[in-house]
Amino acid sequence: MLVGNPNTGKSTLFNALTGMRQRVGNFAGVTVERVEGAMRGPNGEKVTIVDVPGCYGLSPASPDEEIALGVMRGTRGEPMPDVVIVVADALHLERNLYLVSQVLELGIPTLVALNQIDAAADAGVEVDAISLIHELGAPVIPTIATRGEGLDVLRKAMVTVLDLPKPVRPFALSAEVIEALGPLSDLLVATGASAAFAAHDALRLLAVPKLESWYGRSRESIAPMVDEARIAVAAAGLNPRSLEAELRYGWSSGVVSRTVIDHNAGARTTSDRIDAVVLHRLWGPVLFIAVMALVFQGIFTWAQPLMTGVEWSVSQLGDAVGALLPEGDLRGLLVDGVIGGVGSVLVFLPQIAMLFLFIGILEDSGYMARAAYLMDRLMRRVGLHGKSFIPMLSGYACAVPAIMATRTIEEPKDRLATIMVVPLMSCSARLPVYTLLIGAFVPPVAVLGGLFSLQGVTMLLMYSLGTVTALMVAAVFKRTLLRGPVRPMILEMPAYRLPNLRTLLQNVWHRAQMFLRRAGTVILSCSVVLWAMATYPKTTVPAGVAPDRAHEIQLENSALGHVGKVIEPLVRPLGYDWKIGVSIAASFAAREVFVSTMGTIYGVGEADETSIALRQRLRDEVNPTTSTLQYTPLVALGLMVFYVYALMCISTVAVTVREAGGGRIGWTWAVIQFGYMLGLAYFAGLAVYQGGRLLGYQ
Repeated sequence: MLVGNPNTGKSTLFNALTGMRQRVGNFAGVTVERVEGAMRGPNGEKVTIVDVPGCYGLSPASPDEEIALGVMRGTRGEPMPDVVIVVADALHLERNLYLVSQVLELGIPTLVALNQIDAAADAGVEVDAISLIHELGAPVIPTIATRGEGLDVLRKAMVTVLDLPKPVRPFALSAEVIEALGPLSDLLVATGASAAFAAHDALRLLAVPKLESWYGRSRESIAPMVDEARIAVAAAGLNPRSLEAELRYGWSSGVVSRTVIDHNAGARTTSDRIDAVVLHRLWGPVLFIAVMALVFQGIFTWAQPLMTGVEWSVSQLGDAVGALLPEGDLRGLLVDGVIGGVGSVLVFLPQIAMLFLFIGILEDSGYMARAAYLMDRLMRRVGLHGKSFIPMLSGYACAVPAIMATRTIEEPKDRLATIMVVPLMSCSARLPVYTLLIGAFVPPVAVLGGLFSLQGVTMLLMYSLGTVTALMVAAVFKRTLLRGPVRPMILEMPAYRLPNLRTLLQNVWHRAQMFLRRAGTVILSCSVVLWAMATYPKTTVPAGVAPDRAHEIQLENSALGHVGKVIEPLVRPLGYDWKIGVSIAASFAAREVFVSTMGTIYGVGEADETSIALRQRLRDEVNPTTSTLQYTPLVALGLMVFYVYALMCISTVAVTVREAGGGRIGWTWAVIQFGYMLGLAYFAGLAVYQGGRLLGYQ
């Protein structure tokens, strides 16, 4: 099992040990993510490594810490790990030793991977690993995960540590603390705790109220003893809630003073010099906006050649399959329903992969934490703090892991408020919708001296609209249903570093696989169903009718057409016809389905090499009632705004239910979230379209 503080290079070490032999899942009964990988031991044996989210300690103040502790104690219904590897950052060893001390007290064979020793050396920090081994009573293996150094020694140590004596407690408690904790320690021993570490466990219980999950005892049976211990500790002139932190950090400070030499103590580091600009009151926000603009411009422009390649490949595949089959329903199903429907979404895979790549670079370089710091002042004005910005920024990639990332927020009301607004951040599933409409109706006009294009700026505006609205909605929640004080933000500023290319590409590949699985399941299923609804029942078309008109007649009289006619009165005030209404309804399963639905609607019966591209079909579409163009820049803008706000993702609803408390409480918050976002989407789309018409835009 791999544990460690955030920003210690734990994920890089995990990837270096396991390569691509990984799978992502959740611990049983909870949404805390685990990554499991396989590697070969020194003797060729298969070794399974479980990587849990980064945490600063094992006092379960958050779900991440609670699960990590439960797995190591064997109370999660899973076998206890044979070996625990604690990844410690050599440059910030004093802080990392807090977690190391807690793990050592569990009595499990433990290794300490002293990672990023190259970064420590560059900063003038020298760690005496031999002395550290004597201080901890556990093996310490220096590693540089980004270069694979020390991994062979670490693999061998995983086996040899099993034959070593179990770890001893890293520091002794004073006589007065042991006496104050005596009755509580005896009770813990009676419930199964190790006698050697019972006093340390009791010390930890003073500050953390989650007791029953540790020892299987009810809160009522053990809480009185904890209260008595707190009184006894206070009577000794000590603070029971801060005592553990004071003792552990006092011990770790002593260990560092004996094992670490800082040759540049007090000197200004490279990170300090960079932060003088990045965190500047004026230039910091300007730089942040420039970085975000560059990201979205890159997503739209730099991915275009790859998108063209995917589009060409899908077209060639459709032509090849169409040439092998006689004209008929089977050919239509495969070419228009399967290849056309799924292919119209796969074309956006390069953009989605590029978005994940950019977010990974921001995280691994250390800039993401700076962005949270810069946003803290603004976040506090809406009732949140900078920690909420990290999951919100992660929401640009996907709302599901972003909502799960709110587990690092200690205050329940702040966490819930963040959960409620994260889906307003434009996730990667909205990219296909934005790209289709921007590419069709926004001209590639150069702006700002040619540095950006109008298309890239429009994309940035869509993302900015969601972000600004999320902050406004958070302010409403924090002043009404989730009223409460704002806690100070305590956030680690990791040193700047170059991201590891292999780790970045592995993370992008895993996220791309998730998208492909959606394309192969949800989107494929929807495409086939929609093709069938657009094809049946068959309609007899009079002889001599033009192919385009024949296609229209078939669509209007199909099952899909009848459903669309029912929806049309609801969406007509927004400027939409029944085809857009059907596409919106279908995309409640997943937003990307909007594009595949449009592709299915406009691709039925057109499988030869003269097929018109979807964007051109949208530009040429005529309203049969008014004989005017159905899709205009105003309609496209209103539709993009609708998708900025609408919550159309079953997975997001499901994770909100679980993370908001589960059961009836979770469903209540999920319904509120879905309802307010759908209301925002409808009335914002209505305001854009009707307001634009009043101003003379058509």
